[in-house]
Amino acid sequence: MRVCGIDEAGRGPIAGPVTAAAVILPGGPPDRTADALFSALGDSKTLTAEERARAAVLIKERALAWSVGWSWPEEIDHLNIHRATLLAMQRALSGIYPLPDLVLVDGLFVPDCPLKAKAVVRGDQKIRAIMAASILAKTERDRWMIAYSEMDPRYGFERHKGYPTRVHRTQVKCFGLSPIHRRSFRISVPE
Repeated sequence: MRVCGIDEAGRGPIAGPVTAAAVILPGGPPDRTADALFSALGDSKTLTAEERARAAVLIKERALAWSVGWSWPEEIDHLNIHRATLLAMQRALSGIYPLPDLVLVDGLFVPDCPLKAKAVVRGDQKIRAIMAASILAKTERDRWMIAYSEMDPRYGFERHKGYPTRVHRTQVKCFGLSPIHRRSFRISVPE
């Protein structure tokens, strides 16, 4: 049975896209290739940036299929973060071939899709395909935020990736909102 894991990164930031990834890992009997890939997987929130980067390379090289989907700040503001996240998941899933027999999504909600799908609470801690998707979503989003920071270094996106740190909120107070800030999010600025 081909299982596709889906997870997202970037629901909590006040700037940048929300990113989702879909991954189908290789099946069949264990071998050295699969062992190396599986040993690199884990909950993306507990891995270091370097561990995530190494795992992302292995996932891209060895997964049966993988895809990334995005929802942009304007879509987040228009739809709300929940619906924009589901849209990013749909976009990631639309890039997967061959089609999976089952889609497992981290969390409580499943995007609209014509396939058999199930939400799995804490799936990023239990299911390898979701772990892989979580790692890809996080590394791709972080890479995008770092690249954007090179175009607009005022906010320090390379450090906080758009999350509402004190430094980030201070920069917003100083420079105002950038084109990638989510205008529908409450951004409290430090006194």
